Amino acid sequence: MLISIAAAVLTAWSLGVHLWLHSPVMQFFVSSAAVIPLAAIMGRATEAIAARSGERLGGLLSATFGNAVELIIGVFSLKDGLVPLVKSSITGSIISNLLFVLGLSFFVGGLRHPIQKFNVRVARSHGSMLMLGIGVAFVVPTAFAHASAHVSPVLSYGAAAVSLVVYLLGLYFSLFTHRDLFQAIQHEEDDAQKPTSSVFAQIVLLAISTVLVSLESDWLVGSVRSIAVHLGWSEVFIGVVVVAIIGNAAEHASAVWMAWKNRMDLSLEIAVGSTLQVAMFIAPILFFVGAFMGVPFTFAFTWPEVVSMMAAVLLVVVLVMDGESNWLEGAMAFGAYVVLAAGFYSLTG
Repeated sequence: MLISIAAAVLTAWSLGVHLWLHSPVMQFFVSSAAVIPLAAIMGRATEAIAARSGERLGGLLSATFGNAVELIIGVFSLKDGLVPLVKSSITGSIISNLLFVLGLSFFVGGLRHPIQKFNVRVARSHGSMLMLGIGVAFVVPTAFAHASAHVSPVLSYGAAAVSLVVYLLGLYFSLFTHRDLFQAIQHEEDDAQKPTSSVFAQIVLLAISTVLVSLESDWLVGSVRSIAVHLGWSEVFIGVVVVAIIGNAAEHASAVWMAWKNRMDLSLEIAVGSTLQVAMFIAPILFFVGAFMGVPFTFAFTWPEVVSMMAAVLLVVVLVMDGESNWLEGAMAFGAYVVLAAGFYSLTG
């Protein structure tokens, strides 16, 4: 109850600042504060859904609601011809989810539980999908695009179509035909979780909190951009690092909170599942939307972007393949993210 009241008060305050005060600095702090209770509500709703429907579906719904906002923003950005911004936001979502969020989840969860276990079959499936969705669908078009100035758009069409189809097949595989293989590892703490409301009520609560978080994130990002102009930050750094972290703060908090409660299957599903959805669903949809609009959006990224995404994928695949995590592995992933963020910051100017 207190969390809901805090969320309502802070959201109303943030709305007032946005409508009447127009202060980027105050907007930044108020919106940041408002995201915290909203993140708690999203985390509880996700946990309740997972308790009734399984970790896979709970994490998928959390990732889907979070990424729906990114899809809408991406479509409007394409409409305005902001293709580099769309690509940088995709890059930022991927490396922040894989390294920042998953690393922080491993680290925070590992401080409370020395060794945390999760379904190794899920980890291996995610690893294979990551290698296809990023290692093949992004790296190959980028390599060919940089090797020749006249690459047929068929390559991007093929990469987008294959990614989208395989992602949908993966959902069907894990939710229907091989659902038993993707069951979460049960822990003693799970016994205390007895949700009293229906799954539908929790989905509605998750949807409402997601809409409010999207508004707060939009205002927060807008205030950050105003502040960043005075700090001399580049658009690439803002898109890949700042917007990716702040814009998905609530979703990130949910993954870390689940790790703290030793719900690693759910935490992994939120972090890595969100990454897969961005790379293999959101990006292809944006590609086809761009093609429909006549906007030249391809799967050819810059070398810093594609190298950063591949480095993140390779490190995470190595870390999750044994089905266990600890705080040191979290520190490794987080440290890798700091290096990549510093690299994008170095492009400033």
